[in-house]
Amino acid sequence: MSDTVNFGDQLVSPEEKTRRVGAVFSSVARRYDLMNDLMSAGTHRLWKDRFVGRVKPQRGEHILDMAGGTGDIAFRMAKRGALVTVSDINADMLGVGMERAEQRGIEGLSWSQQNAETLTFPDRQFDAYTIAFGIRNVTDIPKALREAHRVLKFGGRLFVLEFSTSEWPGFGDAYELWADKMIPRIGKVVADDEESYRYLVESIRRFPKPQQFRAMIADAGFQRASVETLMGGLVCIWSGWKV
Repeated sequence: MSDTVNFGDQLVSPEEKTRRVGAVFSSVARRYDLMNDLMSAGTHRLWKDRFVGRVKPQRGEHILDMAGGTGDIAFRMAKRGALVTVSDINADMLGVGMERAEQRGIEGLSWSQQNAETLTFPDRQFDAYTIAFGIRNVTDIPKALREAHRVLKFGGRLFVLEFSTSEWPGFGDAYELWADKMIPRIGKVVADDEESYRYLVESIRRFPKPQQFRAMIADAGFQRASVETLMGGLVCIWSGWKV
């Protein structure tokens, strides 16, 4: 791994990125749904429904939902009968998720503070591994993908939902301009936190393009790595199998 990594548009040490990302999500934990509404014009709920539909969680399956903090993906999978371990590096995000689960009476969930790069789970424990809008915030993404491969059973599946870059003519440039100029300003008004929202926009711009990230999944050992693009690639669902 390089001595420096991108924290948005800044170059920092890997340790500094991990610290700063933690600070960002501690800051936005209570406004996480609002953050996603701002960045997706509310359509993140539809994307998450589609994502879980692709995962096809089965009753009794053990699924690790990484960077699952506030529970949006886990709640959807638990309603289908899956046994979900919700993991996040950020304790504040997990705290919000646990509160929400209790308020909604959602059962079948376990909660575990974890770093995606150094999971404490044993080998071959989970039937599926999901991560939604979290992989771009990981400091060493290839290492996290290798860890996902390690903790999956043979026949297990990986699913990743993340922002990327739209190839639709005009739309991609228009969205990037809007996000770059408006989301930090809105973040300042509604959350008094312009810099966290600026980082989140910059992190999308820095994330690999759809086919580049598909190749990274294959490099981590997953077979049949594929990508489904939504809105021209603004959001993508990647998948792979451990076989």
